Amino acid sequence: MSVTTADAPATPRASRKEILGWAMFDFANQAYTLLIITVVFGELFTTVIVGDRGDGYRWANFLWSLALAISYLLVVITGPLCGAVMDYRAEKKRFLFASYVVTIVATALLYFVAPGHVWLGLILIVVSNYAYSMGESFIAAFLPGLGPPESLGRISGFGWALGYVGGLFAAGFTLVVLGEASAENFERIRWVGPFAAGFFLVTAIPTFLWVKERGTPQNSGLSYRTIAWRRVSTTLHELRRFRDLAIFLVSLLFSMAGVYIIIAFAFIYGAQVIGWDESVRNVMFIIVQITAAAGAIGFGAIQDRIGTRGTYLITLVLWVAAILAIWATPALTAWFNAALGLDWQAQHLFLLVGCLAGLSLGSSQSASRALVGLFSPSRKAAEFFGFWGLANKLAGVVGIVALGLLQSVVGLKASILLCAGLFIVAILICLFVDQQRGMRAASDWEARNGSGMSHSS
Repeated sequence: MSVTTADAPATPRASRKEILGWAMFDFANQAYTLLIITVVFGELFTTVIVGDRGDGYRWANFLWSLALAISYLLVVITGPLCGAVMDYRAEKKRFLFASYVVTIVATALLYFVAPGHVWLGLILIVVSNYAYSMGESFIAAFLPGLGPPESLGRISGFGWALGYVGGLFAAGFTLVVLGEASAENFERIRWVGPFAAGFFLVTAIPTFLWVKERGTPQNSGLSYRTIAWRRVSTTLHELRRFRDLAIFLVSLLFSMAGVYIIIAFAFIYGAQVIGWDESVRNVMFIIVQITAAAGAIGFGAIQDRIGTRGTYLITLVLWVAAILAIWATPALTAWFNAALGLDWQAQHLFLLVGCLAGLSLGSSQSASRALVGLFSPSRKAAEFFGFWGLANKLAGVVGIVALGLLQSVVGLKASILLCAGLFIVAILICLFVDQQRGMRAASDWEARNGSGMSHSS
């Protein structure tokens, strides 16, 4: 559903080559988020590098939460400021390249984090996850320039789906060549950092070759700091004109708090609460990537038909169901065994739950990115996606710290219910978002201020 005016024509759809180049960054960086944050290094850090100190890994889990929270807090502070400079100076690719290089170097250095080297591990995770998270916002800022509003859901979904395909490739190599995250296998699995860095380095090259830098740089002689503060201050004053974006970002804060908890703790939960075997953990690798890709593609097509807001709400309902299923997996397994005379293990039922979680993961993140794209004038795209990144990472700080503190008191299993509450609050807030009104606000701003768009590479 396109909302345009005569003064602000719809953005033409970019070439397939450019869209593929943009999506390849999602393909490339998924190796970091999957192997370092979600699955391998997170488990390695908590169970081997810190280890169980007789407290059921509660101290290790808290330190992991702390490292992620610090990195997300840094994004909260700097994200909108960098976005403002990128828009003003038309330097999205330069900022994206800087985040790419820092992520690669810090991730490769994780090789040197041996058991007991807790502080080195914390520092490198803070630096690498900060740079990776900033890159997420930077690459998302290109989205509004890749096509008209009615195509953004499909384009965003394609990027997320390709990302999960990249994760599947990265996970496959890790499973076959590097093995399990254990003390006995440490000398091999410690290569997960250099491998993730190398994968990111090589597969993101098409992004920098094919994606165009749109926009006209404004050379006022002002410093980056002055540009950043002036533009962000102006945007904060103008937010009343972007009411639906503001409401949505509050909803996003709650929903992404739940998502970041799952990303950071799902496989730790599988190891500590479900007690899965290595083979089941490996199957879960594959299931989550396939279902997340399917969710991103499927819901990306759906949202261009029924509306991105409605699709986003559906994905949040799926998340609530997934969280309740995760929490209830041991009890449900016992009930099925007693009622049906089965001999299932909790880890096998957990695989079915993983399908629901994966479907929710890909679809919800794709929908949220597309909705911000719909609400963003082209000349404020990087800045607004900086606020998107701010909401995302502030959510990470709040969610992960809250879970870290809660699990230190009541344990990880009971704490996971916090996510269901976060998703329910996000649903209630999003009911006040009007997609058409938000799109009109972006179009009206564009018409008043001029598109300022060029198509130089």
